[in-house]
Amino acid sequence: MSLHLYDTATRSMREFHPLRNGTASIYVCGATVQGVPHIGHVRSGLNFDVLRRWLARDGDDVLLVRNVTDIEDKILTKAAEAGRPWWEWAATHERAFEWAYDALGCLPASISPRATGHVPQMVELMQRLIDNGHAYAADGDVYFSVRSFPEYGALSGQRLDEVKQGESEGRGKRDSRDFTLWKSAKPDEPSWPTPWGRGRPGWHLECSAMVTAYLGSEFDIHGGGVDLVFPHHENEQAQSRAAGDGFARYWMHNAWVTMSGEKMSKSLGNVVSIEQLLDRVRAQELRYYLVNPNYRSTIEYSPAALADAASAYRRIESFLGRVVQRTGAVEPGALCAEFVAAMDDDLNTSAALAAVHNAVREGNAALDAGDDRGARGAAGSVRAMTGLLGLDPLSDRWHDASTVDSGAVRALDVLIKAVLEERQQARAERDFVRADLVRDRLLAAGIAVEDTPDGPQWTLKDG
Repeated sequence: MSLHLYDTATRSMREFHPLRNGTASIYVCGATVQGVPHIGHVRSGLNFDVLRRWLARDGDDVLLVRNVTDIEDKILTKAAEAGRPWWEWAATHERAFEWAYDALGCLPASISPRATGHVPQMVELMQRLIDNGHAYAADGDVYFSVRSFPEYGALSGQRLDEVKQGESEGRGKRDSRDFTLWKSAKPDEPSWPTPWGRGRPGWHLECSAMVTAYLGSEFDIHGGGVDLVFPHHENEQAQSRAAGDGFARYWMHNAWVTMSGEKMSKSLGNVVSIEQLLDRVRAQELRYYLVNPNYRSTIEYSPAALADAASAYRRIESFLGRVVQRTGAVEPGALCAEFVAAMDDDLNTSAALAAVHNAVREGNAALDAGDDRGARGAAGSVRAMTGLLGLDPLSDRWHDASTVDSGAVRALDVLIKAVLEERQQARAERDFVRADLVRDRLLAAGIAVEDTPDGPQWTLKDG
């Protein structure tokens, strides 16, 4: 099976074929840098990082452009409220996003263009649209004429009479459904010169100009959160195709992270920042939590679910540690067929990680049976699979990222395993009192024991 992706535009699974052999091009709507990132923001970056790794596994090039929206109403409002220059506010939070992406193991984007650096390209695009009869200027503002483009609504599935842009009525707007390409200058706001007067770009215009600058008039995949389908991505597609560009060949959208059933959002006050979560779990455990569900599945955040994910990751880590301790260093090996099939099925990371845990169980069984060769084979497969998800515990990225010295963990693991063998022997002899005493002794030392299908697993208790 070759890679199939769910395309929002056709509402169907489509086999992926890049526009140019050997190179895949991806544009991901990045951050509007109005504040510090939370897990809802970063999930998109992780999902498309996994896609990038999967596309690149056979040596193909992947060009991934992830933009930075550094001029927008919310940025101006929040900077003003804080009494800080808008550009300094934006730059501060851009750095916070880059830190978060890096902390969770995202490969650097091929380029992260800023909207403010591409005003000439925006002016050129607006001129093309005006020349083609798809846009018009009015009192310094420039609008896209929705009615002029018959395909409008195709991406989101809306009919023209249903469209509501969510914008305030502008001066000279001919139709309430028209959306703003350029906003005329206002006092105390940044502005740039154009043939229609000074002003600043509208949100939708920015992405069309930037993606064309780096990936050309037609490219492979446009990605972002599901909340961007309308109006943002609908408007991007309309303005770019009305200008004569082929634009995106596939559209991919990741689902939300929710809390109490509502989208995580600063405006709702139900956000959990990356820094807060990294006080509770390691970065690779948080990555596991956010990567595990299929990208189109909603994640309902809870501390218990995060703890379960951390425990699951530690089972992988513990298995690889056992193999290395017994047999020496392990290199990444072959991918199992179940993992490949899952990833080719619209990046089904949940099924892919199930394949990883199956290999862990088989490897632990091989270790227990004294089959070191079988254990090493399983470990090599686990390294290869987790590596493509950015989760390999033995990679340079994560091997030394534990909050506890790795050598100390290995030594502690040996001692605890000996105690757990005593507990397992007591359970086998149905001496449950002695088994519980062993568990309680470990618990008193700050070590929690969980009985899993892979056998008993230990973790250090928080605090």
